[in-house]
Amino acid sequence: MQVYRGLDIGTAKVTQVEMEGVPHYLIDVRDIDQQYSAADFQQAARKAIEDITQRGKVPIVVGGTGLYIQSLLWDYKLGNEGGPEDGALREKYNLYAEEKGNQALWQQLQSVDPLAAEKIHYNNRKKMIRALEVFELTGHSILAPKEQPKELYDSFLIGLNTDRTLLYQRINQRVDMMVEQGLISEAKILAEIPEAQAAQGIGYKELFPYLSGEISLTAAMEEIKLRSRRYAKRQLTWFRNRMTVQWYDLVQHPDEMQEIETTIEKWLQEGSN
Repeated sequence: MQVYRGLDIGTAKVTQVEMEGVPHYLIDVRDIDQQYSAADFQQAARKAIEDITQRGKVPIVVGGTGLYIQSLLWDYKLGNEGGPEDGALREKYNLYAEEKGNQALWQQLQSVDPLAAEKIHYNNRKKMIRALEVFELTGHSILAPKEQPKELYDSFLIGLNTDRTLLYQRINQRVDMMVEQGLISEAKILAEIPEAQAAQGIGYKELFPYLSGEISLTAAMEEIKLRSRRYAKRQLTWFRNRMTVQWYDLVQHPDEMQEIETTIEKWLQEGSN
């Protein structure tokens, strides 16, 4: 979501001050009405990695979406049915089908992946949702050839986590802070283009019923908190089940930062030998 210009609060986008002069990539590279897939990210991020390594630097990939990290570090042939998955996207399209109907869902599939739409009947909601999910994540048809991915880079993965109660408290506090900083103003812009991919991001779509007078702000904020907690849980499960990650808790054990630095230095030295 940080690829979208103008969506700074809801995406917790890094500020110029926080960058501290360090070049950051793939921020503010899309207008809010444009699509952005895992395939787009894969291509742009690999180009950035090549640029950084050619200058003798070590790229640091920062993010919370396991699929995007995996698609970058592995030679993922995006578009195969057994590959990328995203529960949030499935939920989004299922809600869309509940509200608009299967025919509207099929028309949406036909507009982006006519090959899949030709093969999938509009009454088969599950397959339509899966096809839309794959296309949004990868930019390719679900009918693309399947290949087993291979690891492309010598990488060292660090994960940050803490006690679940503390984590959920921090998520709730973050939502409160975003609303205070002006999240509603960003949501108003997206409410004008609800069909846009960016408008489906957690923190924005939950505010649309509030903006239309259907629910209270408190109810909308509680929904954002709930979906954010669920998303965090899904991402933690993804990393634990699919990737080898060294986990640290800097909330309860800030002294572990020294251990992280020492471990990275050792890994870099081993890689240069």
